[in-house]
Amino acid sequence: MPLVDLSFSHWISNPWWLGAILIADLLLRAGFACIIIMRKGSQPSLAAAWVTIVTVLPVIGIPAYLLVGESRLGFRRRVIHKRVLELFGQTRFHTPDDPRASDTHLDGIDRQIARIAESVGGSPALAGNHVRLFGDSDATAAAIIADIARATTSVHLTSYIWLDDRVGSSVAEALIAASGRGVTCRVLVDAQGSARFLRSHSARALRAKGVRVVAALPVHPLRALFARIDIRNHRKMIIVDSQIGWIGSMNIAAPEFAVQPRFAPWVDCTLRITGPTVRELHLIFAADWYLDTQETIEDQLCVSPRFEGGGVSAQIAASGPNYRNDAIKSLLIASIQVARDEIVLTTPYFVPDPTMYSALCVAARRGVVVRLVVPRRNNSRLVALASRAGYGMLLDAGVHIHEFTRGLLHAKTITADGKFAIVTSSNLDRRSFELNFEATALVYDDSFARELRALQQSYIDASCEVTAMVWGQRSRGTALAQNAAALISPLL
Repeated sequence: MPLVDLSFSHWISNPWWLGAILIADLLLRAGFACIIIMRKGSQPSLAAAWVTIVTVLPVIGIPAYLLVGESRLGFRRRVIHKRVLELFGQTRFHTPDDPRASDTHLDGIDRQIARIAESVGGSPALAGNHVRLFGDSDATAAAIIADIARATTSVHLTSYIWLDDRVGSSVAEALIAASGRGVTCRVLVDAQGSARFLRSHSARALRAKGVRVVAALPVHPLRALFARIDIRNHRKMIIVDSQIGWIGSMNIAAPEFAVQPRFAPWVDCTLRITGPTVRELHLIFAADWYLDTQETIEDQLCVSPRFEGGGVSAQIAASGPNYRNDAIKSLLIASIQVARDEIVLTTPYFVPDPTMYSALCVAARRGVVVRLVVPRRNNSRLVALASRAGYGMLLDAGVHIHEFTRGLLHAKTITADGKFAIVTSSNLDRRSFELNFEATALVYDDSFARELRALQQSYIDASCEVTAMVWGQRSRGTALAQNAAALISPLL
């Protein structure tokens, strides 16, 4: 007779091992719950969502947490990014050559916002900028291509998505022509958002003609062991000859957005900037380029953008997982808090945390007209459900909610009291606040703020306002789906 009975019947008749498995399972769930509470304790709703998932569905929840639960950039990238921030955070890069640029004449409220924005990425508010607003994507693309066609020294471009469509092809042709004239062209596109483009004929043609095309934050299975693979470079920026800057929400793509045509047109908002603030944009590109290539373009930053007489004060704020993670959220909440008469926010994805909800509700209750403009049809069903779960709270507080009906409103903008304006790549969701690399422009000028407010009004005019009465009549099934999506909203 064998010393140890390994037969199946023996294991079935001796259930001690089942108890051992149950104890191990409980210890594993409890262990991960403790890890989450320790690391996410400052974000109770996020911690509660993850604890629920790993304890109720450990087979799915534990691998999911290991993949996307931590804002891990990866050890190597963290080291490189720290080096980048130390290099490009030096005072000499943020001090304008023209002393007039530092004289911004900001009033009390604008000065407070500027201090918060400077704490984000170290970029000060600077005077002497000309800022032009673009709300039409075709006009934006045409103006970008025209700037590239006039480039004489360099074109540096960052985009989350580049589609190989009519706009993408035209921008590629302009870059190829510029490279042929001896212009140094660098293109940095997100590895995930622009995955198709990186395999496209246009990307091959660009590289063949001397344009540097680099994938930002490349994704591969082994990387998941050491870093979070869904941290993305969500910025949309172009710097031409170190003198012209573009920033906003528009990717390198036509408004018909060929990969998701049923939600088209994509409606975006973009700024063209000339003046001292352009170097702050250029610093962001230089940092991103170094992060993925370890190639410094420090010499390009020695070129000082021209001071524009009669220009406005503007500021750039960069954010990402290795910056202060709550920086952009803090900036937006501060903007809501300082509003006295009206604040208007437009965003395609609205899944904020409780502090943002609270700021909006408090502003409405103290008499500020708060208007939130979002698309009626969203390309993310889950995000749309989670977003609408919070409508009741906002409507009860008096917030006006407008759902845009003429495409997917992709513009990410804020105006407050017609005093200052924000145009950003950041959505009003936790992904943008805590994970993605984003870029935000602030303009401290009444005239420009009124211009952006007029563009926002065009979005409102093309929207249907959600009323408390109509909202209260939605079906129980719809309410259940929305509230269920809200349970995992901290993870979206």
